[in-house]
Amino acid sequence: MRKGDGRPRGRMSSYAFFVQTCREEHKKKHPDTSVNFAEFSKRCAERWKTMSAKEKGKFEELAKQDKVRYDREMKNYVPPKGEKKGKKKKDPNAPKRPPSAFFIFCSEHRPKIKSDSPGLSIGDTAKKLGEMWSSQTAKEKTPFEQKAAKLKEKYDQEVAAYRAKCKGESEKKGPGRPTVSKKKPEPEEEEDEEEEDEEEDDDDEDDDDDDD
Repeated sequence: MRKGDGRPRGRMSSYAFFVQTCREEHKKKHPDTSVNFAEFSKRCAERWKTMSAKEKGKFEELAKQDKVRYDREMKNYVPPKGEKKGKKKKDPNAPKRPPSAFFIFCSEHRPKIKSDSPGLSIGDTAKKLGEMWSSQTAKEKTPFEQKAAKLKEKYDQEVAAYRAKCKGESEKKGPGRPTVSKKKPEPEEEEDEEEEDEEEDDDDEDDDDDDD
């Protein structure tokens, strides 16, 4: 499915598919009830945590298929003239992408490197951090990977809630509804008054001619 401008729809995470399924189930059971997105998202997150890997499997499979679909469509997508491929205006209210395990590692170790080598350039600092990360054992990397996984899970939940909210707002507005300008029309009385003034002036001129 593509957007109105032909751009491929963004890929969905396994959690996003899960929330979408929950939303559809809720709609079937309570078709006339409006959804409280904050409460709904909280309940979805709690339910997701209690699910087994097997139960999550079908949603992860859907996410894999959607990624394949997205990658395929992006290869064939040609952006309109004047638009850069893959670039779009970001919504300031959208959830921020979480850092990776490596970025969390860097944020913890960068201050020490700067303290030990204050004259080190940004490029050299990044290179040193990369070397330090590569030298870490799997066990040493685990705490950072766990932190990243938790942040990723939280991000997926926030994205799903954000998308559900956006979808709900667009449904409330209704498709194809014309936007009515709030600007009041200019009053037409002024023109009528000007015409009356002109007529009065003409009458005065006629009276002057009669006096002559």
